[in-house]
Amino acid sequence: MTSIIKLHCLSGAGDETPPCYVLQIDEFKFLLDCGWDEKFDMEFIKELKRHINTIDAVLISHSDPVHLGALPYAVGKLGLNCPIYATLPVYKMGQMFMYDLYQAHRNVSEFDLFTLDDVDAAFDRIVQLKYNQSIDMKGKGLGLRITPLPAGHSLGGTVWRIAAPGEEDIVYAPDFNHKKERHLNGCEIERLMRPSLMLLGAMNADYVQQRRRLRDEKLMTTILSTLRGGGCVLVCTDTAGRVLELAHMLDQLWRNKDSGLVAYSLLLLSNVSYNVVEFAKSQIEWMSDKLTRAFEGARSNPFALRHLQLCHSVGEVSRTPGPKVVLASFPDLESGFARDLFLLWAPNPQNSIVLTARTSPGTLARDLIEKGGDRTLELTVRRRVRLEGAELEEFMQNQRVKVNNTVNMVGSREESGGISSDSDSDGELEMWVVTGKHDIPVRHDVRAAGCFKSNKRHHAMYPFHEERTRADDYGEMIKPEDYRLAEIVDAEGEIRDVPPAPIPKQEPEEEMTEIPSKCISSTRQVQIKANIQYIELEGRCDGESLLRVVTQAKPRAIVGLRAHRGALQTLKKHCEAEGIEKIYIPSAGEVIDATTESHIYQVKLTDSLMSGLAWRSAGDAELAWLSAQLVPRASQRENATAIEEATSDVSMSLEAQAAGGAHAASFVNALRLSELRAALHRLGLSSEFSGGALECCNGTLAIRRLENGRVALEGVLSEEYYKVRELLYEQFAIV
Repeated sequence: MTSIIKLHCLSGAGDETPPCYVLQIDEFKFLLDCGWDEKFDMEFIKELKRHINTIDAVLISHSDPVHLGALPYAVGKLGLNCPIYATLPVYKMGQMFMYDLYQAHRNVSEFDLFTLDDVDAAFDRIVQLKYNQSIDMKGKGLGLRITPLPAGHSLGGTVWRIAAPGEEDIVYAPDFNHKKERHLNGCEIERLMRPSLMLLGAMNADYVQQRRRLRDEKLMTTILSTLRGGGCVLVCTDTAGRVLELAHMLDQLWRNKDSGLVAYSLLLLSNVSYNVVEFAKSQIEWMSDKLTRAFEGARSNPFALRHLQLCHSVGEVSRTPGPKVVLASFPDLESGFARDLFLLWAPNPQNSIVLTARTSPGTLARDLIEKGGDRTLELTVRRRVRLEGAELEEFMQNQRVKVNNTVNMVGSREESGGISSDSDSDGELEMWVVTGKHDIPVRHDVRAAGCFKSNKRHHAMYPFHEERTRADDYGEMIKPEDYRLAEIVDAEGEIRDVPPAPIPKQEPEEEMTEIPSKCISSTRQVQIKANIQYIELEGRCDGESLLRVVTQAKPRAIVGLRAHRGALQTLKKHCEAEGIEKIYIPSAGEVIDATTESHIYQVKLTDSLMSGLAWRSAGDAELAWLSAQLVPRASQRENATAIEEATSDVSMSLEAQAAGGAHAASFVNALRLSELRAALHRLGLSSEFSGGALECCNGTLAIRRLENGRVALEGVLSEEYYKVRELLYEQFAIV
């Protein structure tokens, strides 16, 4: 069986935008990744919204926002409600990425694209898989099977293999690394042999990468020279992906006493740094064979980082004395703690800024990589500051007005029917008195005459919630956050780690849940005097290795995704030289028809057509004669029309033709004369083979097979003749 395969590129085609594709296999639609970049492009969201109700499953390949950043918005705002498949580390670390992204923007702006509840709702829908664990799709996807394979690049990173009906394999590999790293194995290339279609991320197709030893030496030299010169080093990295490779490598350097780094501080700065390290400790089985063996043998956890200090605010970094190395998120320098430290440290020539990833075009990091430093940039500085003076008084006045309005609403409710009565089954009168906080039921006894004691229920009390003390085996559990110092304002006057304000219970009108603040934005001239170094630590295949993987996999068709035009042309030339049959280079919004067979179409059968068919049983199946014509199908739903227009898919249907002449009967079955002889014997008719024919009824009838494969009945017309003919007809499905 051959499937109809189409790929709709919503984003990540013809350029370096985040990957997001709709893969249609017959009637089943996969959403391959759901990325969002630092620009939060809403045009891409509009395109995604048109398909959101038709998606049957989502496959996530990596945990960073480039691959799943729009997932909370799709679930929380667009209503995506299908299963989402990802590996366990992608589930864990993806949450850390999105928590950090949300908090980084909330620290400096009124970010409202999605909430933490949307993040939780999105990740609650994820079905967690292990490597090489196959899952069969159901319903419309009957016959489809998905399997996650190791991809390298990030913890839990996945290359998806989709097995379609007809022994067709589709491989989706947006980002992968075939080389082993310190904490990860490489991808399993041998499992990608000869797919019918390969969806390949070609970003590095024309990229020449330095050897890892040279990159490590460059990083070491930059760190040592800067620290010994009295400066600080800012390493711009991500939240929970490539930062693990960097943290593991630098902690090993700090452990080496001969390196001379023990005297300096090594910091990891993000909103979720503690959780990231704790999750990494519990996911050793997903890491490299070397780390797994070390843990199994000596029980040494590679992420018990003794020299790495975890920080959650710029204030903690500022209070750490002396030169230091800080791993801060995010690598694009558009938001987060990395941008905050960049604004502080860039004007000092003693400091160094290390960029580890080529982020999207137009970002500050990409601009520094392409044009370098030692210049003045005009940057937008956003921050959140406390309200003071008249603004604070106005805010407090608004709070009082809100509380008074609430009290007035309660009072009006009491006057208009807040006190109601009802008679219960015990003959007692029950009254409800409405207060500002709770509805308090007050019961009045109505004593019935008689000598028997009434069965009265207990009086309703004020609601009371008992807080039970949580304790471990050794006593009460200690919460570290109870002992942390409140950090209200850091060196730049920005709010970081602000604890909730105490709620005065005596005066409800003064009740506040957070410190009043506002977001301000200004433009600043920033002189970049610090040493800017680009050291590529993305953990992706370089150009030579990427093309070698294509040669070894030998796909029958390949689609080049998420790369600039130069890289895509390099991939195309290589595929033509290797004799690959089909090469697709799509653009954003384009639909690729990757169906293997050239003359195969998908049509709809109308209800009027199906109701007029006469079905005949043929073994385990049923057959019917169909006489219809192919016509364009009129869409009955507006959203279906929009999707058909978006995918440029002309939907066709079969409709019954007008009544015409009768067609010649077709006999469907491969009849065996031996089976017919057994059927005759059951009817009590004698039969035997003679001269290649089956003679029956004392030689008066003969059944023989003709040269064209048909069966002929010869003999004298009699009662037995019609019995044999009827039995012969029963051996066929006649349509």
